[in-house]
Amino acid sequence: MSPPLPACKPEDVGLSTAALGRLSSALQDRVAAGHVPGAVALVARHGKVAYFEAFGSQNPATGQPMAKDSIFRIYSMTKPMVSTGIMMLWEEGRLLLSDPIEKYIPEFAATQVGIISGDTLTTVPRNRSITVQDLLRHTSGLTYEFRGNSLVHKAYIQSRVSRLRQTNAEQAATLASLPLMHQPGSRWEYSRSTDVLGRLIEVISGQTLGVFLNERLISPLGMVDATFSVPEKDHGRIAEPFAKDPESGTDIALLDMKRTAIFESGGGGLASTAMDYARFCAMLLNNGRLDNTRYIGRKTLELMTSDHLGESVPRPLDTLPPGHGFGLGFAVRTHAGMATFPGTVGNYYWSGAAGTSFWVDPAERLFGVLMIQAPVQREYYRLLFRDLVYAAIAD
Repeated sequence: MSPPLPACKPEDVGLSTAALGRLSSALQDRVAAGHVPGAVALVARHGKVAYFEAFGSQNPATGQPMAKDSIFRIYSMTKPMVSTGIMMLWEEGRLLLSDPIEKYIPEFAATQVGIISGDTLTTVPRNRSITVQDLLRHTSGLTYEFRGNSLVHKAYIQSRVSRLRQTNAEQAATLASLPLMHQPGSRWEYSRSTDVLGRLIEVISGQTLGVFLNERLISPLGMVDATFSVPEKDHGRIAEPFAKDPESGTDIALLDMKRTAIFESGGGGLASTAMDYARFCAMLLNNGRLDNTRYIGRKTLELMTSDHLGESVPRPLDTLPPGHGFGLGFAVRTHAGMATFPGTVGNYYWSGAAGTSFWVDPAERLFGVLMIQAPVQREYYRLLFRDLVYAAIAD
């Protein structure tokens, strides 16, 4: 199990035990109602864990109870870790944020922009190259195949860009051959940009993405269960979803974490425990340091957690809510109001497709990690968790 962070009573760090009890009751009630198999929730403030609880079943098919060290597919919560890895290389002077990515992945020199007219897809040249900054802030023009049904999205599907039996290099080459959804820099489009960042790490470091992350972040941070492939000895700790979603009745199929990963997706391939990810969050909240080791500079982290979109870059509200921009790997709160959930200007976060989520609030010296495996229910729990944690702040 991951080395635990220091623990305390909620009142020791300005949180209310009674209010956090309402979070426990809400999660227990939803488990009892069959809305979600189980959950692990962790809240820390001022460097100490004030709340850490497990609920429900780790495996609803067998009734195995959830444990605090259950292993979850974190999907897009991989992105902040890979973004941090790129910025570690940036701190070493091995790349610039303004670098065109074809400097490292030559196939992107020929990438063009898709133009759709009726049932016809044509391409035009780019106005400029995709930069490393574009990949980090999702303004590359790339997309995800599940983000729509346009001819560009269909081209992604036809290319089998999401297949698991490919290397990171092969996927990057495929992406470079596909038309962009938008001109680089013109729009925020949630995308496979971070998969390309994973390939950039490989090219620049000379290591596979998994080896680099393990040597530079995962192992030093004590994230003992963060991995692209869960070892056989830990298969019994993997949290599983319901076979069918309880509301829609749709079949649920998540990434098989027992297989040996060929494609190490920088955008969504890692598994982790709650305490593993809490150690990463603790490092972020502590300005890039944990246990007397510095992983990334304070000013670098400030750059990463600042808004890089401004008011002029359009963005879809279904993925990036009102009152928020996007930094280099994180959504960033820019307004105290506007969003339908509480927070503080300057806090930052992201989440995963199966329901995992985290946020870091520097002003409140607070972070939270929620782990579930219920993809259809994810939006509900992201909001519920944050609402009830902020409601527990007593001073």
